[in-house]
Amino acid sequence: MNPSATGWIKKLIKELNPEELFKNNDLEVYYRHFRDCGFIYGSNVKIVNNWVDNDDFESDEICKINLVIALLITYTNNKTSKDFYTEIVDFYNTINKEKPNFFQALIGSNNAKDKVERIINKRIQIDDNLIDKSFNYFITNALLFVDVLAFRGYLKTGKITEDIIEQYEAVIESIVLNTLNSKKIKSDYDNSLINLFEQSLRYQRDTVLLFNEAIKTVDTNLFARYCLDLSAMATWTDAKLDNEEEVFLNALGERLNLTQHQIDQASKTIEEFYKTYRKKVPLLGSKNIVKTFYDNSTNMVSKLLKRNSKKLTQELSESKELLILLSKSTVRDLSKDEQKKVQDQLLDIFKSVPSLAIFLLPGGALLLPLVVKFIPKLLPSAFDDNRIEDEEE
Repeated sequence: MNPSATGWIKKLIKELNPEELFKNNDLEVYYRHFRDCGFIYGSNVKIVNNWVDNDDFESDEICKINLVIALLITYTNNKTSKDFYTEIVDFYNTINKEKPNFFQALIGSNNAKDKVERIINKRIQIDDNLIDKSFNYFITNALLFVDVLAFRGYLKTGKITEDIIEQYEAVIESIVLNTLNSKKIKSDYDNSLINLFEQSLRYQRDTVLLFNEAIKTVDTNLFARYCLDLSAMATWTDAKLDNEEEVFLNALGERLNLTQHQIDQASKTIEEFYKTYRKKVPLLGSKNIVKTFYDNSTNMVSKLLKRNSKKLTQELSESKELLILLSKSTVRDLSKDEQKKVQDQLLDIFKSVPSLAIFLLPGGALLLPLVVKFIPKLLPSAFDDNRIEDEEE
């Protein structure tokens, strides 16, 4: 099976025989296996439960296989009158109906099997020529399990909206940020991780959901375990789990109505995972995952902007409001509304520059703060001209 060639999902289903392998064993049974292989953490180091035996897969290919397996398990135990492929297409079409770019993934064959492969590719894949592979392990594929949870609910109820996905992310955002903010002494890296996490969400909000409200919204044991595991991952930024963090995770687990065994496993598993795969996962090879992320991303963003500086200058010159906001960002923090405007207008500009398409990919918005940082340095003329013009007005 080749996860990067046409027909791989059909081959995967034939090899797994999900009707027999997953029958009467829903996600709760296999959740720990998805955690052990790194899918829950966004760092896919192997195929879940070793159901596919191949050591030659790249990280994004492993992630694609794990996502499809999770969706297959969900479908097998929540069957409808439609086949697997049709349900996947309908599900992603429904939650992305307001996103025209998403439908570009469906251009071509009308065959549902082909569409599913393109959807999965778009949801995960990053062009290795544009970005360092280490980025792919952590940020881009974080929160993929949200898709699985939402798909499960969709099959059970027959309906799904973007609001449900947004609600999942709002709860996770609140709980994880509360975890990070619970530290009495936060390092610069902790603060950076908070920023990274906020930027990685597909749905940006002006305010964070209140922690107590977030806890009340967690309505299943599976979602509760997922939230606790992401919180445990967030505490691991300094490569250790101290007593204060252990106490916090225990209290969080209790509030999420998890058993003591499930709470203990959340802490134990994240420690074992990071120690076992420190060398295999690039982001774990240095002292801090956030520092590594910025180190790997800074050079790439700088090169992309330099290579496209002429086109960027032209596009930016036609966006006076954006330049004004970028100018303000050099002397003060932008408001949530201003940040959203900057992000939206930058993404619109990047659509017209093909080699900057990376910023439009899932997780690409994480790199926008670096873009904002570099534009004044790379495009001083256009930037300063607009800044002076604004002051004159």
